[in-house]
Amino acid sequence: MEVATVAIFVMLSVIFLLIGGIIGWLAQQNLYLTSPPMLHPEMFDENGNVIPDEILAVRFENDYDYDEDDEDD
Repeated sequence: MEVATVAIFVMLSVIFLLIGGIIGWLAQQNLYLTSPPMLHPEMFDENGNVIPDEILAVRFENDYDYDEDDEDD
């Protein structure tokens, strides 16, 4: 009787885990599809309207590659 109880508990745990995963996935998809996109504050003008121009994003990366020796020969 004890083995059957453990088996039922394990099966119910797996079933609830799968159902929770499916419900969570569907809720996340619904939230993703129905919510408006988040815009950064720099994309708005002083009146709160979205700027119609293209905004350029620049990312500078430092090159700390010290493996190569600079030889001036």
